[in-house]
Amino acid sequence: MKQLPGLDASFLHLETVQMPMHLGALHNFELPARYRGNFAADMRKHMATRLPLAPALRQRLLSLPMNFANPVWVDAEPDLAEHIVHIVLPKGSGQAELEAQVGLLHPVLLDRSRPLWKFHVFSGLADGPNGSKRFAMYTQLHHAAVDGQAAVALGQAILDLQPHPPARATVAVREARRPFGISALLRGALSNQFGLAVGAVKAIPQAVGALSRLAASKASSSANAMATPTVSNLALAPRTRLNTTVSATRAFASISLPLAALNATRRKHHASLNDAVLMICSGALRRQFLRHGPLPRKPMVAGVPISTRAKGDTSSNNQATMTLVSLGTHIADPAKRLAYVLAATASMKNNMGAMKSLMPTDFPTLGVPWLMQGLGALYAKARVAERLPAIANVTISNVPGPTVPLYMAGAAMLTNYPTSIVVHGVALNITVQTYNQSLEFGLIACGEAMPEVAELAQHVQAAFDEFQGLGVAVTAPPQAPSAPVKLPAPVAKATSNARASAPKRKRLPR
Repeated sequence: MKQLPGLDASFLHLETVQMPMHLGALHNFELPARYRGNFAADMRKHMATRLPLAPALRQRLLSLPMNFANPVWVDAEPDLAEHIVHIVLPKGSGQAELEAQVGLLHPVLLDRSRPLWKFHVFSGLADGPNGSKRFAMYTQLHHAAVDGQAAVALGQAILDLQPHPPARATVAVREARRPFGISALLRGALSNQFGLAVGAVKAIPQAVGALSRLAASKASSSANAMATPTVSNLALAPRTRLNTTVSATRAFASISLPLAALNATRRKHHASLNDAVLMICSGALRRQFLRHGPLPRKPMVAGVPISTRAKGDTSSNNQATMTLVSLGTHIADPAKRLAYVLAATASMKNNMGAMKSLMPTDFPTLGVPWLMQGLGALYAKARVAERLPAIANVTISNVPGPTVPLYMAGAAMLTNYPTSIVVHGVALNITVQTYNQSLEFGLIACGEAMPEVAELAQHVQAAFDEFQGLGVAVTAPPQAPSAPVKLPAPVAKATSNARASAPKRKRLPR
């Protein structure tokens, strides 16, 4: 019996029909032209051999009496006929049809009486080159069980480096334990809560020290601000149509960028891969809001998850925190925008060391399930997201993934487009992951707040092309503009919105 940590359980308590809390990916697979099998059946056979290596897929939730504290994980063998389902698409379907299926399936909540995962296998896709057979799969894994890094570690257990790998060493499957009695559940939960309360008290001096270091860093930054322009990530985000109460609809789109070309360009500008992702997303969002408007005069802000996982830790839980990065979407000149983004990420990195220790992944939860579920329902019903100041406009997550080709059930995995979560107040999530020779973008949005998310994916390509076209390395934060920034010529249907949102002369935030 293992009680869910506070952070993991929060994804359960806050989950509603409008806010499903699972993540996953859309995968495309290819098999030789001679293949005549049933890929869904092959997937079930494959997963049956890998389940012993993936304990996160062999456990379900057990609620405590009266739901007074977080539930616990207990052993449970999944019924693969229920967890791996076959969906037949119209013959000749392609990526657009797959993306539409993700939009339809993502809002469907996982059954909490079973292990919290499900694989949807699609057939009916158009053949590949030389008649090769194409299939696809959309995976759902509850965020209460895994974060992005844990999902990657899980993939290592169920994916292969070659089509027909040698048999893996047999792993003994622990026999399922008998159900726990109420008294045992209560004793275990109360003991765990007492330990967490003691740990929280002991952590107070460490937290005070972290806050002191953060305050000293801020004071030092302020003292140097006159000499070196900096970008603050602490200002409120401008309100956009993304800062709304989300509906139970989803729109999904995907796009791949060549990893080698992206790395060559970012190195030229002394930027990290994460810097490059934020720059590309900034350019794409600027184009999207210029077209569909209005483009905010203030820079849009991204909520960026940061992993706190130790190197080599493959445990199936959540170990991450969140930070904010200003995206510079108000700057028309791409070179100046890149400098702005680099300055914003540098500011974020300076603060993350102290902030990580202030973000616990576990904490006492007596009474918390009732409180969080009640507040979550009230937040949506009262449409609080439209009343409170906006903290962020979009979530942008960069998850390191494998850089070699992988296989599953004998099929070559061609793409790995991640899917994630949108929440009330932040109706767009852009998650990227490296796979093989590509950087894979998965863009998911509330279907009412941004139904045209496929267009945003095309703007990602345009923003990447713009990034590649920057010829001079940018290494310093931008100076305050001495003249109004001139917008590019807007698309005809968005002319009025673009004029209304043209930025005024303004100094960068300090």
